Formats: sequence, structure tokens, C-alpha cells
Amino acid sequence: MEFTQLLERRRQRWTRFALLFTLFLVFISGLYLVVGEVFISPLEELSALEEQLILQLRLPRLLAALAVGASLAVSGAVLQVLLGNVLAEPGVLGISGGASVLMVLVLFFAPALATPFGFMLAAVIGALAFTILLVFIAKSMCLTTTRLLLVGVALGILSGAVVTWAFYFSDDLSLRQLMYWLMGSIGAASWYHHLLSLILLPVLIWLCCKGSLLDKLMMGEQHAKQLGVDVDQARWQLICAVSILVGGAVALGGVIGFVGLVVPHLLRLALGSENRYLLPISALAGAILVVLADLIARTALDSAELPLGVVTTSIGAPIFIWMLVSHHDSR
Repeated sequence: MEFTQLLERRRQRWTRFALLFTLFLVFISGLYLVVGEVFISPLEELSALEEQLILQLRLPRLLAALAVGASLAVSGAVLQVLLGNVLAEPGVLGISGGASVLMVLVLFFAPALATPFGFMLAAVIGALAFTILLVFIAKSMCLTTTRLLLVGVALGILSGAVVTWAFYFSDDLSLRQLMYWLMGSIGAASWYHHLLSLILLPVLIWLCCKGSLLDKLMMGEQHAKQLGVDVDQARWQLICAVSILVGGAVALGGVIGFVGLVVPHLLRLALGSENRYLLPISALAGAILVVLADLIARTALDSAELPLGVVTTSIGAPIFIWMLVSHHDSR
């Protein structure tokens, strides 16, 4: 009886936080639409210019921030279970870098495919290749947390080097602008780019419904098999879903780091590790974080805009160092 009551209290706590995050997301989204170089008062009738500003610039950018934040946070939460590593995250492990490498290769060697759909396909393939490589290394070599992180960081550095060399030998202005975008930016988001969001949304919803499966996988492969889980099939399905989300997020907003690390980890510390609740709330919290970070990125300077990836890294890097030191001490 006491155990049942404990479960009910925990479920109610998750529900309260889900409601709180939803309300805050609605508030910050409304603030995002009205605040900027041109302030738009919500109490006055919109002029034609203000209406165009919201519908053609701020609203598509807001939706991109929501999609990127939710996708990265849920991807990080799933990767942490798949790799058995609380420090796993698409940016830290080089998965986002793998997506960006293939996008740049497409831009250089197959410019006819340089469309939003072509970029997303390339990003998904690159993310999938790096994810499979990491899972294979982690499972076959039984790497410790530190070694797995080092492998991921090395892959990220390698992908960064490939992209840097490509842009160094390019004199095309559009490619140099793309380099800024790869630092993390959703400034160029338009309604046309949200064809990608239509693909990301069902995958995101599907992953959020797989919390019970992830709870079983957290018990270990043997226990999961005893509970009727086809571990190999489940792992590959989750890897493909994560790759689609990471690839789509990179195609929409470039390489934006630490969202998938900070959000699910802090939620686990504060609320617990039940993935059936953690995944949807991670989506809400990740969306809030990226919307806030992009609001800072476009309003912090009067005459310029900060790269979104720089803002999220400035927030996430100190937390990552703290997590790394704390995890090392716990070992």
C-alpha cells in the first residue's frame, strides 16, 4: 500500500512539473514573439509591418527553436540509456558533428542536392553513422565512461577539422555564411524549412512513447529480455529515431551543443529517472532552453546577433564540467 502511494505521489510530481513547464513554455514563446529589435506590444493592434515581422520572421524561428530544443533533449535522454552513460549527448559525442560533415560534403560535391530535404537526408545519414560507430565501440570494447567520452570528443574534433578545411579552401560567401550557421543559428529559418519539422514531430512523439521500453533497458539486457523485449531490434529502432532527430536538428539549426546533456541530467537529479515521464518533460524543458538561448542570442547585442550554439555552450559547458567531476568522484 505504501509503495502504491509512493508511486502515485511521484506520478503527481511529474504531472505538476509537466504542467509548470508547459505554462512557462507558452509564456516564453509569447515573449519571444514580441521582444526584439522592434518591440511589438501585445495590447495594441498590429500594423502590417509588425504582422509580417511575426508571421514571416519570428514565428518560423520560434517553431525552429522548439523543434531543435525538444529533439536534442529527447535524443540526449535516449542516448544516455542506450550507452549506459549519463554524460552522453549528441554534441559531446560528435554525432551532431557527423551530421554537419555530411551536409558540407553534399554542399561541395552534390550541390544539386543542397535543398532542405537533401540537407536533412545527409544529416540523418551522418548522425546515424556516428551513432552506430559509438554504440558499436561502447558495447564491443566495454569502454569506461571516460574512454567513451574521449572517443566521442575525438570524433567531434575530427568532424570539426573536416568542416574547417572545407571552408578554408572555399571563397564562396554563402559557404562562409553557412560556417556561421554551423556554429548554431536558426536565424535563417523559414516556413519552407519546416518541412523538416513535419518529419521530426512523429519521430519525437514516437520516442516519447517509448519511456517504458527504456525503463526496461535500464535494468540491463538480460532483465529486459526476460521481460519480453527484443533488445537488438529495440536498440536499432531507437538509434534510427535518435539519428533522425539529431540530423533534423542540425539541418534546422546547425550544431547546438549541451542541450541533450544538461536537460535530461538535471531532470533526473531533480525528479527521478522514470523515462516514461522524463522523455516528454525533457522535450518541454529542451524547447524552453533553446527558446531562451535564442532570445538572448538575438537581443543581447544591438547591432549584431550571437550564434545560438555559443549561448547554449556558455550555459552548458560549466554544467558539463561539474557533471564530469561529480561523476568521476562517484566512481
